[in-house]
Amino acid sequence: MTGFATLIMVNIDCDEPPVLAEFYSEMLGWEVTHTQAEYAMVSDGKTSIGFGQIGSYEKPTWPEGPVPKQFHLDFYVDDLADAEERAVKLGATRAGFQPAPERYLVLIDPAGHPFCACLRS
Repeated sequence: MTGFATLIMVNIDCDEPPVLAEFYSEMLGWEVTHTQAEYAMVSDGKTSIGFGQIGSYEKPTWPEGPVPKQFHLDFYVDDLADAEERAVKLGATRAGFQPAPERYLVLIDPAGHPFCACLRS
């Protein structure tokens, strides 16, 4: 199948864009290409992730609760324990509910968004 569009960016709502940009920059090894209080961005030169400040932002209450998750990102890693340790040092937390911890870990970024570290193999 041939598409007619190319993904260039994903934008994520949060309360502190510079904090989230720094977190994902360190995690992915991408450059912070823009930062100000209300908007920040990271990029690998091909694709970018933007972070926009929302005044009424509420952290998702995953897996259940009054504020459902709106999205989640999945990342390949070579070692789950190492990825968890490194992400936690950057400000992530491990989610209490882990559906398949032998294959992937659910972590929560500093803005409360769940994301998965997925074993590459």
